[in-house]
Amino acid sequence: MSRLDSFIRRLEAQRACLDASRALIAGLDGPILELGLGNGRTFDHLRCLYPDREIFVFERRPDAHPASMPDPDHLIVGDLEETLPGALARLPGPAALVHSDIGTGDAARNARIARWLAATLPPLIRTGGVVASDQKLESPDLLPQPLPDALSAERYFLYRRR
Repeated sequence: MSRLDSFIRRLEAQRACLDASRALIAGLDGPILELGLGNGRTFDHLRCLYPDREIFVFERRPDAHPASMPDPDHLIVGDLEETLPGALARLPGPAALVHSDIGTGDAARNARIARWLAATLPPLIRTGGVVASDQKLESPDLLPQPLPDALSAERYFLYRRR
């Protein structure tokens, strides 16, 4: 498979998981956390899916398209390892949804990030809340969820906070 085909499949899986999250968090209060802004496409999609929710974006170096930049009150700038652990003090409450798309292309680095996220995320998520991630997260507090139809395993991951 070409890198372009792999990229397209990843984005299709990402969109399918985010679209499925609407039903998964229906009735749950809480903000949405977007880990990694990139050029802002996913943030923009989340705004369309959740127009009435606050979306807090964590980004080390924001450089998104101007139409896809969060306002300063919802943009948390810095390295995730520094900004995420204390984020609950800045949020209106635990998150209903966390989207994490921070893979690097380096398998060893991704594994380290995934271990760290799996340990760091649960306290930030309300019980029943959902994580959609490009990385497999192994935590006793995160229950794997079935993926939307037609998605291959290991392409994207969905979890519910126990």
